[in-house]
Amino acid sequence: MGDTAEIGTPVRAIIADDHPLVLLAIENLMGGYPNMEVVGRAADATELFAEVDRTGCDLVLMDLYMPGGSDGSGIEAVRQFRSRYPGVALVVLTMETEATALQSVISLGVHALISKRDRIDLIHVAIITALAGECYLGPAVRTLIADATAMQRLDFVRSVLSRRELEVFTQYASGFGVTEIAGRLGRSVKTISAQKCTAMRKLALHSDAELFRFAVEHGVVSEARVEGR
Repeated sequence: MGDTAEIGTPVRAIIADDHPLVLLAIENLMGGYPNMEVVGRAADATELFAEVDRTGCDLVLMDLYMPGGSDGSGIEAVRQFRSRYPGVALVVLTMETEATALQSVISLGVHALISKRDRIDLIHVAIITALAGECYLGPAVRTLIADATAMQRLDFVRSVLSRRELEVFTQYASGFGVTEIAGRLGRSVKTISAQKCTAMRKLALHSDAELFRFAVEHGVVSEARVEGR
Protein backbone atom coordinates (compact mmCIF):
# COMPACT_ATOMS: atom_id res chain seq x y z
CA MET A 1 0.00 0.00 0.00
CA GLY A 2 1.41 3.39 -0.94
CA ASP A 3 5.08 3.54 0.06
CA THR A 4 5.15 -0.18 0.90
CA ALA A 5 5.14 -1.26 -2.73
CA GLU A 6 8.87 -1.83 -2.68
CA ILE A 7 9.67 -5.39 -1.61
CA GLY A 8 11.30 -5.52 1.80
CA THR A 9 10.07 -2.11 2.95
CA PRO A 10 8.63 -2.49 6.47
CA VAL A 11 4.94 -1.82 6.96
CA ARG A 12 4.68 1.33 9.08
CA ALA A 13 2.04 0.92 11.76
CA ILE A 14 0.50 3.26 14.30
CA ILE A 15 -1.42 1.80 17.23
CA ALA A 16 -4.05 3.55 19.36
CA ASP A 17 -5.71 2.52 22.62
CA ASP A 18 -6.60 4.52 25.72
CA HIS A 19 -5.36 1.77 28.07
CA PRO A 20 -1.54 1.95 28.43
CA LEU A 21 -1.14 -1.74 29.24
CA VAL A 22 -3.20 -2.77 26.21
CA LEU A 23 -1.16 -0.40 24.06
CA LEU A 24 2.06 -1.96 25.35
CA ALA A 25 0.78 -5.50 24.81
CA ILE A 26 -0.23 -4.73 21.21
CA GLU A 27 3.11 -3.05 20.51
CA ASN A 28 5.01 -6.07 21.87
CA LEU A 29 2.82 -8.39 19.82
CA MET A 30 3.23 -6.47 16.58
CA GLY A 31 6.96 -6.08 17.21
CA GLY A 32 7.25 -9.81 16.59
CA TYR A 33 5.55 -9.68 13.20
CA PRO A 34 7.88 -9.90 10.19
CA ASN A 35 8.35 -6.76 8.11
CA MET A 36 6.38 -4.63 10.57
CA GLU A 37 7.50 -1.43 12.32
CA VAL A 38 5.44 0.41 14.94
CA VAL A 39 6.18 4.08 14.22
CA GLY A 40 3.65 5.76 16.47
CA ARG A 41 1.29 5.38 19.44
CA ALA A 42 -1.81 7.28 20.55
CA ALA A 43 -4.27 7.25 23.44
CA ASP A 44 -7.26 8.87 21.69
CA ALA A 45 -8.48 9.91 18.24
CA THR A 46 -6.97 13.40 18.44
CA GLU A 47 -3.52 11.99 19.21
CA LEU A 48 -3.98 9.37 16.51
CA PHE A 49 -4.79 11.89 13.78
CA ALA A 50 -1.87 14.06 14.84
CA GLU A 51 0.48 11.08 14.78
CA VAL A 52 -0.65 10.01 11.31
CA ASP A 53 -0.17 13.57 10.02
CA ARG A 54 3.27 13.82 11.64
CA THR A 55 4.69 10.39 10.88
CA GLY A 56 2.68 8.88 8.05
CA CYS A 57 1.88 5.19 8.01
CA ASP A 58 0.52 2.26 6.02
CA LEU A 59 -1.58 0.71 8.77
CA VAL A 60 -3.48 1.86 11.86
CA LEU A 61 -4.74 -0.47 14.54
CA MET A 62 -7.12 1.36 16.84
CA ASP A 63 -9.52 0.68 19.68
CA LEU A 64 -13.09 1.63 18.79
CA TYR A 65 -13.80 3.58 21.98
CA MET A 66 -11.07 5.94 23.13
CA PRO A 67 -12.56 8.77 25.21
CA GLY A 68 -10.61 11.90 25.98
CA GLY A 69 -9.80 13.38 22.61
CA SER A 70 -11.44 16.38 20.94
CA ASP A 71 -12.18 14.42 17.75
CA GLY A 72 -14.77 12.10 19.26
CA SER A 73 -14.71 8.38 19.88
CA GLY A 74 -16.30 5.25 18.54
CA ILE A 75 -18.08 5.31 15.22
CA GLU A 76 -17.56 9.06 14.71
CA ALA A 77 -13.80 8.69 15.13
CA VAL A 78 -13.76 5.84 12.60
CA ARG A 79 -15.82 7.93 10.18
CA GLN A 80 -13.39 10.83 10.45
CA PHE A 81 -10.39 8.56 10.04
CA ARG A 82 -11.73 6.93 6.87
CA SER A 83 -12.51 10.36 5.45
CA ARG A 84 -9.10 11.86 6.27
CA TYR A 85 -6.88 8.85 5.51
CA PRO A 86 -8.59 6.69 2.84
CA GLY A 87 -5.27 5.16 1.77
CA VAL A 88 -4.35 3.82 5.21
CA ALA A 89 -5.37 0.26 6.12
CA LEU A 90 -7.57 0.42 9.22
CA VAL A 91 -7.93 -2.41 11.74
CA VAL A 92 -10.41 -1.77 14.57
CA LEU A 93 -10.36 -3.62 17.90
CA THR A 94 -13.38 -3.52 20.16
CA MET A 95 -15.27 -4.92 23.12
CA GLU A 96 -18.57 -3.83 21.50
CA THR A 97 -21.26 -6.54 21.46
CA GLU A 98 -24.15 -4.60 19.89
CA ALA A 99 -24.64 -5.91 16.35
CA THR A 100 -26.06 -2.62 15.07
CA ALA A 101 -22.96 -0.72 16.19
CA LEU A 102 -20.67 -3.34 14.65
CA GLN A 103 -22.54 -3.16 11.35
CA SER A 104 -22.20 0.64 11.41
CA VAL A 105 -18.43 0.33 11.80
CA ILE A 106 -18.23 -2.15 8.93
CA SER A 107 -20.32 0.12 6.70
CA LEU A 108 -17.70 2.87 7.07
CA GLY A 109 -15.23 0.76 5.10
CA VAL A 110 -12.84 -0.45 7.77
CA HIS A 111 -10.47 -3.14 6.55
CA ALA A 112 -10.80 -5.33 9.63
CA LEU A 113 -12.97 -5.48 12.73
CA ILE A 114 -12.01 -7.87 15.49
CA SER A 115 -13.24 -8.37 19.04
CA LYS A 116 -10.84 -8.22 21.96
CA ARG A 117 -12.50 -11.48 23.01
CA ASP A 118 -11.06 -13.26 19.96
CA ARG A 119 -7.74 -15.11 20.04
CA ILE A 120 -4.88 -12.64 20.07
CA ASP A 121 -3.14 -14.36 17.14
CA LEU A 122 -6.05 -13.36 14.90
CA ILE A 123 -4.79 -9.77 15.03
CA HIS A 124 -2.04 -10.86 12.65
CA VAL A 125 -4.61 -12.43 10.32
CA ALA A 126 -6.63 -9.21 10.41
CA ILE A 127 -3.56 -7.11 9.59
CA ILE A 128 -2.47 -9.28 6.67
CA THR A 129 -5.99 -9.25 5.25
CA ALA A 130 -6.28 -5.48 5.67
CA LEU A 131 -2.96 -4.85 3.94
CA ALA A 132 -4.20 -6.98 1.04
CA GLY A 133 -7.10 -4.56 0.64
CA GLU A 134 -9.72 -7.06 1.76
CA CYS A 135 -12.12 -7.04 4.71
CA TYR A 136 -11.67 -9.28 7.75
CA LEU A 137 -14.25 -9.83 10.49
CA GLY A 138 -13.19 -11.72 13.60
CA PRO A 139 -15.15 -14.82 14.70
CA ALA A 140 -16.88 -13.07 17.61
CA VAL A 141 -17.99 -10.19 15.38
CA ARG A 142 -19.35 -12.58 12.74
CA THR A 143 -21.27 -14.54 15.39
CA LEU A 144 -22.80 -11.43 16.95
CA ILE A 145 -24.00 -10.15 13.57
CA ALA A 146 -25.32 -13.55 12.46
CA ASP A 147 -27.22 -14.06 15.71
CA ALA A 148 -28.76 -10.60 15.48
CA THR A 149 -29.80 -11.18 11.87
CA ALA A 150 -31.47 -14.47 12.79
CA MET A 151 -33.33 -12.80 15.66
CA GLN A 152 -34.50 -9.99 13.37
CA ARG A 153 -35.88 -12.57 10.94
CA LEU A 154 -37.67 -14.43 13.72
CA ASP A 155 -39.09 -11.15 15.05
CA PHE A 156 -40.50 -10.50 11.57
CA VAL A 157 -42.34 -13.85 11.58
CA ARG A 158 -43.70 -13.17 15.07
CA SER A 159 -44.96 -9.75 13.98
CA VAL A 160 -46.83 -11.19 10.97
CA LEU A 161 -48.47 -14.28 12.48
CA SER A 162 -50.88 -14.55 15.36
CA ARG A 163 -49.80 -16.59 18.38
CA ARG A 164 -51.89 -19.60 17.30
CA GLU A 165 -50.76 -19.36 13.67
CA LEU A 166 -47.13 -19.28 14.77
CA GLU A 167 -47.76 -22.29 17.03
CA VAL A 168 -49.20 -24.33 14.15
CA PHE A 169 -46.57 -23.08 11.69
CA THR A 170 -43.74 -24.06 14.06
CA GLN A 171 -45.09 -27.55 14.73
CA TYR A 172 -45.75 -28.21 11.05
CA ALA A 173 -42.25 -27.04 10.13
CA SER A 174 -40.92 -29.36 12.85
CA GLY A 175 -42.41 -32.35 11.05
CA PHE A 176 -45.80 -32.88 12.67
CA GLY A 177 -48.80 -33.48 10.39
CA VAL A 178 -52.04 -31.49 10.58
CA THR A 179 -53.92 -34.32 12.31
CA GLU A 180 -51.10 -34.80 14.81
CA ILE A 181 -50.95 -31.09 15.57
CA ALA A 182 -54.72 -31.03 16.10
CA GLY A 183 -54.39 -33.78 18.70
CA ARG A 184 -51.44 -32.09 20.41
CA LEU A 185 -53.17 -28.69 20.63
CA GLY A 186 -56.73 -29.90 21.26
CA ARG A 187 -58.16 -28.24 18.16
CA SER A 188 -60.00 -29.61 15.17
CA VAL A 189 -58.16 -30.72 12.04
CA LYS A 190 -60.15 -28.12 10.09
CA THR A 191 -58.98 -25.33 12.40
CA ILE A 192 -55.35 -26.41 12.24
CA SER A 193 -55.47 -26.68 8.46
CA ALA A 194 -57.02 -23.21 8.20
CA GLN A 195 -54.40 -21.68 10.52
CA LYS A 196 -51.59 -23.32 8.53
CA CYS A 197 -53.01 -21.97 5.27
CA THR A 198 -53.47 -18.50 6.74
CA ALA A 199 -49.87 -18.48 7.99
CA MET A 200 -48.58 -19.52 4.58
CA ARG A 201 -50.66 -16.85 2.84
CA LYS A 202 -49.42 -14.12 5.19
CA LEU A 203 -45.80 -15.19 4.54
CA ALA A 204 -46.34 -15.57 0.77
CA LEU A 205 -45.44 -19.27 0.83
CA HIS A 206 -46.92 -21.52 -1.85
CA SER A 207 -45.71 -25.01 -0.99
CA ASP A 208 -44.56 -27.14 1.92
CA ALA A 209 -41.03 -27.04 0.49
CA GLU A 210 -41.06 -23.24 0.67
CA LEU A 211 -42.50 -23.44 4.20
CA PHE A 212 -39.72 -25.71 5.47
CA ARG A 213 -36.99 -23.62 3.85
CA PHE A 214 -38.48 -20.37 5.19
CA ALA A 215 -38.78 -21.80 8.71
CA VAL A 216 -35.07 -22.68 8.79
CA GLU A 217 -33.89 -19.42 7.21
CA HIS A 218 -35.92 -17.36 9.69
CA GLY A 219 -34.94 -19.30 12.79
CA VAL A 220 -38.41 -20.74 13.47
CA VAL A 221 -36.89 -24.23 13.57
CA SER A 222 -33.37 -25.57 13.25
CA GLU A 223 -32.19 -27.30 10.10
CA ALA A 224 -31.54 -30.47 12.11
CA ARG A 225 -35.18 -30.64 13.15
CA VAL A 226 -36.38 -30.31 9.54
CA GLU A 227 -33.94 -32.95 8.30
CA GLY A 228 -35.10 -35.29 11.06
CA ARG A 229 -38.72 -35.21 9.95
